Formats: sequence, C-alpha cells, structure tokens
Amino acid sequence: MTGLSQVAPAFIAMAHRIVWASAATVDARGRPRSRILHPIWQWDGERLLGWIATSPSPVKRAHLAAHPYLSLNYWAPSHDTCVAECRASWALDDETRLMVWNLFRYGPEPVGYDPAIVPAWPSPTAEAFAALRLEPWRLRVFPGTVLLGQGGEVLRWREEKE
Repeated sequence: MTGLSQVAPAFIAMAHRIVWASAATVDARGRPRSRILHPIWQWDGERLLGWIATSPSPVKRAHLAAHPYLSLNYWAPSHDTCVAECRASWALDDETRLMVWNLFRYGPEPVGYDPAIVPAWPSPTAEAFAALRLEPWRLRVFPGTVLLGQGGEVLRWREEKE
C-alpha cells in the first residue's frame, strides 16, 4: 500500500487526462446502477476531494440516501485505468455550487468546460444543477503498461479508518 501523497497526484493526472468515468451507485435493494460522469479533483497536499456537476435526479438522490457511496472507474484505450471508491454527499448550497461551477468553468483542459453548455444549467443556482462531493477511501492507479507487460507500477491507497 502506498501513501496518499504519492497516489493522489498520479490518480488526478490519469483521471483528468481520461475525463469521463463510469460511476456506480447502489439502490435500496442492493442493486448497482452505473452511468457516465465527469468528476474534477482537488489535492491540497493532504486531502483529496472530488466534485461532480450533475443533476440531482430522483434516482441518484434515492441511491445515495440508501448508500452514500459512489464507485468511479476511468478507462482509456491504452488500458490505463484508475478507480476511486468514495463517500458521496450532495452540496446544494449556492456557495458550494458556485465554487464547483467555477472549478469546471476555469479548470484545465480537457477536464474543464463551461457548465452553461448544459441547457438545464443556465447558472450555478439553477434548480437542476447540483454538486456532488466525493471523499475517496480507496484509490487505485493502474497504468496500461503494467497490463501489457511493459513496466510501470500499480499504485494503491486505502484509508486507514475504513
């Protein structure tokens, strides 16, 4: 197991290059459901946080109310993959929604984009716009070169209090 200070920057580099992740939640009956989402990550040298700009649909709300966890899996054609297993919580206050809106709006390419391109989100305070906060408890960074026998290192981190 590797420390978060080594894994988090490698995770962000790969995740922000790949951009889109398969995200899975679990319903109240224990059945998984996945969708494609576009997280952005922040690392301050000690703590890793992810944010997703999304609509707070009834399905997402119900799943996270039953089980407040989200699994994210990024994959690239090079077979680079990285995974974040996270606690997830809604941030519906205007201050946080504006912060997340601006993270994406002014974020580096290719992960950054203007959220206003989504017709249902004319502004960060639109009812259909929400921020989903991600607090990882487990990370894995798996370069495709490892899978293909070309060297590299798989990095893993897991929160101690898991």
